[in-house]
Amino acid sequence: MFKHVLVTGGAGFIGSHMVDLLLEKGYKVRVYDNLEPQVHGNISEPPAYLSREAEFIRGDVLDRDAFKKALEGVDAVVHDAAMVGVGQSQYQIFRYTNVNTTGTAILLDILVNEKTSVERLLVASSMSIYGEGYYKRPSDGAFVCPILRPDEQMEKKDFEMHDADTGEVLQPVPTPESKPLYCTSIYALSKKDQEEYCLVAGRAHNLSTIACRYFNVYGPRQALSNPYTGAAAIFSSRIKNSNPPLIYEDGKQCRDFINVRDIVEAKLFLLENPKANLDFYNICTGKPASIGELARMLCRLNGRPDIEPQVVYSFRSGDIRHCYGDASKLAALGWRSRIQLEDGLRELVEWTAQQEAVDKVDQAHKELVERGLIKG
Repeated sequence: MFKHVLVTGGAGFIGSHMVDLLLEKGYKVRVYDNLEPQVHGNISEPPAYLSREAEFIRGDVLDRDAFKKALEGVDAVVHDAAMVGVGQSQYQIFRYTNVNTTGTAILLDILVNEKTSVERLLVASSMSIYGEGYYKRPSDGAFVCPILRPDEQMEKKDFEMHDADTGEVLQPVPTPESKPLYCTSIYALSKKDQEEYCLVAGRAHNLSTIACRYFNVYGPRQALSNPYTGAAAIFSSRIKNSNPPLIYEDGKQCRDFINVRDIVEAKLFLLENPKANLDFYNICTGKPASIGELARMLCRLNGRPDIEPQVVYSFRSGDIRHCYGDASKLAALGWRSRIQLEDGLRELVEWTAQQEAVDKVDQAHKELVERGLIKG
């Protein structure tokens, strides 16, 4: 059993919840985090929600010497540190690649070339590495793995995924870990790099490694003033400022929204499970929900049924249509999500009521338009 865990990005949204759970279960915890201003604002001390029972080291994953020091004496690493956001990654290419890919490479280089006591590594991967989800062709029941929809189709406001051979609209089904990967953004490619670097190094150097493919995570502590974070937080910020949630395409695109408490409980389960090693797992609910449904639910739970989501029918370059997870691989080990979407969103709404939120969505939308990443 591991006793001392380093959580990189541990002052962030998912990382801080991981810290709480590890402490609750009796682990000694160290946090390594650079307090990224886009996430935390301009602060010099850890956020108030981060438990003072955890040791905190402020440092960057690109600083090898500081990173090496943070790894001293720990026997497990939960590597959550990363730049997040699909849209922004499409133009901040060096920044995302440098932090996510190079930062992970530095971690692995230390682990395999220095004397450390680390025995187990969990790395945060993402459903974005799948690109489009898994689909079934209605005419014959065949399963297919399509890639991006053509711009010409999308400009006609036809947003569904069509079969390349028959032209029929495909039916989304749960996406298994076995689906071929097809990255459609720099962010996705950097997460794929993080996952594969860790698993390759783990196999080569007999380092127990697990990649956790998060689906769409939401919950308290998600950055409300970061317009490139998850949809639930972005919509919550808009509603809190009496602005309508901004929805691309027609709002019928489906995702798999999972509560952050489910995420960290799944990660702890994997950390402690000896049967999980040198493998990757979806962490998801297995239940689809549309973006429009999410926005309307948040308006209602915020007591603002008068706010109607703004469906713009334009589309972002690289966006996918449908992707929700197949939860069976992790379930076979003994773990399933337990928090229903409405219950989890109610908890999010209660938390956001006590927070300040600067709505930067219009600014982010303008940046993407100016860079030609919004079309139609």
